[in-house]
Amino acid sequence: MVKLNARQLRKTPPKEEELKEIKRNPIYLVLDNIIDTYNIGSLFRLGDAIAAEKMFLCGDMEYPPSSKIHKAAVGTEEWVPWEKKENTLETIKELKKKGIQIICVEQDAKSVSYKDIKPSFPCAIVVGSESTGMDKAVLAEADLIIEFPMYGVNKSFNVWGCAAIAAYKILESLD
Repeated sequence: MVKLNARQLRKTPPKEEELKEIKRNPIYLVLDNIIDTYNIGSLFRLGDAIAAEKMFLCGDMEYPPSSKIHKAAVGTEEWVPWEKKENTLETIKELKKKGIQIICVEQDAKSVSYKDIKPSFPCAIVVGSESTGMDKAVLAEADLIIEFPMYGVNKSFNVWGCAAIAAYKILESLD
C-alpha cells in the first residue's frame, strides 16, 4: 500500500479500492464528548496509524466535515471509518453485545496500570472529555479501566496521548 505524507493526505481523498486494501486491526476508538477539535483530529490520525476498525464520535462534540478537525487529522478522517453517535453509554452497550471488550482510559478507584493491560480482541478504547472525564455509568460498563502514572505536577495527561499509549500497548498483544 502506498503511504501518503501530510500534504498528500490533505488533498487526496481515498478511492473505494484503497479503503478496502487497508487491513484493519480489531480495535475500536470511542470518543466520549471530546471538546478540542485538535484532539479529535489527532485521534483520527491515531485511528489511521493503528488501522482501527472504526471510530465512534459520541455526544456533544464536533465531527467532520470540520476545517479544524481536518487540519489536525491531515485528511485521515477520510480514511478511517467513523460514525457519529448521540450517546456513549448506548454505544458501549452495543459494542459489548457484539463481544467487544471495553477498555476505558480514566483515573478512577478501579483503574489499573496501563502496563497490566491484558486485552482480548476485538476491543474498544474509550477516552473521555478533557474537562469532565467519563460519566460513571460509562465506567461501570467497562471491562477494564486503565490509567497512566503522573510523575509531575499535572494531574492528567492529554486525551490523545492517553489513547495513543493505550492503543500501542494493546497492539503489542497482536504480535
